[in-house]
Amino acid sequence: MPAPFSQLAPAGGEITAGQAAALIARAAPAADFRGQRVLLIIPDGTRTAPIGLMFKALHAHLAPVVKKFDVMLALGTHPAMSDEAINARVELTPAERSGAYRQVEFINHEWDNPAALRDLGVIPADEIRTLSAGLFAMDVPVHINRRLYDYDRLIICGPVFPHEVVGFSGGNKYLFPGVAGPGILNFFHWLGAVVTNPMIIGNKWTPVRKVVDRAGAMVTLPKLCFCLVVGDGAKFSGLFAGTPEQAWDAASVLSQELHITYKDHPFKTVLSCAPPMYDELWVAGKCMYKLEPVVADGGELIIYAPHLHEVSVTHGAHIRRIGYHCVDYFLKQWDKFKHEPWGTLAHSTHVHGIGTYDAKTGIETPRVRVTLATGLTEAQCREINLGYRDWRTIHPSDYANRENEGILLVPKAGERLYHLRSKPRWAGGGV
Repeated sequence: MPAPFSQLAPAGGEITAGQAAALIARAAPAADFRGQRVLLIIPDGTRTAPIGLMFKALHAHLAPVVKKFDVMLALGTHPAMSDEAINARVELTPAERSGAYRQVEFINHEWDNPAALRDLGVIPADEIRTLSAGLFAMDVPVHINRRLYDYDRLIICGPVFPHEVVGFSGGNKYLFPGVAGPGILNFFHWLGAVVTNPMIIGNKWTPVRKVVDRAGAMVTLPKLCFCLVVGDGAKFSGLFAGTPEQAWDAASVLSQELHITYKDHPFKTVLSCAPPMYDELWVAGKCMYKLEPVVADGGELIIYAPHLHEVSVTHGAHIRRIGYHCVDYFLKQWDKFKHEPWGTLAHSTHVHGIGTYDAKTGIETPRVRVTLATGLTEAQCREINLGYRDWRTIHPSDYANRENEGILLVPKAGERLYHLRSKPRWAGGGV
């Protein structure tokens, strides 16, 4: 299998639009796409990446020769994007959208609409046993957005970051869960939760990645993938093209170099500031996922997000019913919780963090305390089993430059992973 195409930014610089266009021309020769119907799959607005630059370059290169060039938003279970939000994601003005790009259809994925999905079969239990390292043995149904099959070729384009469920995002993850149905989506999120976030995040060949790639192989349409790596200051630092597996493999190596910060000691207090693109706790939970490894036992992580007023538009009712808990809490009461959506259970454990639950006493003991300093009220925070702080009493500058006191400030949390240089006591054997 040939090596993927790649373009790296010079030290301190970033990839230019011209360099991206040149790589696109090499990886996707226009002659190979002539007369084809092409679907471009991109992330929603919760990922930092030059998606607009890539969309425009791909459109300029392919639109003159293809029969159709459309875009699908890989929402997973996130809410549908408005026209305004889509325009912002691909960096178009309304005039451009209705003018030069008027032939492009933008499609929101519908994960919970059975009529929008196509059944690809199952990953059998014996394979799941192998892929999950023996943690599960069950047939896993695989469904994907049926609109993919209106096209002759798929192009996947999105960033690679450390990820709490799969290890590193990107590649086939933009298919599963990006444009997938609930069966496989719920399964592998719960698989990741059982392994636990600290044991998954920042590792490449996790059990979940193996399941995602196995599902990706069931989509037999020709696939070309562009994996983007964004460095500090949102600089476009790396671009890799090839099969989803090839491009992701290469991009995740650069992500390991650029997106992981190592600390010499844990912190008793972490102020994790959520950027505006995280407008509900469902996505702002990343501010916990990426920092959990460096919080000291018994420490506190504060998610600071005054702009955040929603737990989750899509999953809020489920979360308010079950609350946020450690995985042990659910596993030791599995008969009570096994009928809940497994993806929601997984999200719950990821935000809460690792801990223990004593079924005899009903006492749950988290390793760290998670506190919300957001637009949610104290009653809302208590209802979902998380701590509360009035955001107006917190001044982030008061937390700056105090690492020697055991206090860490992260001004834009959620994408960069923080790890300890030496493996902590709770880390166990890893994955």
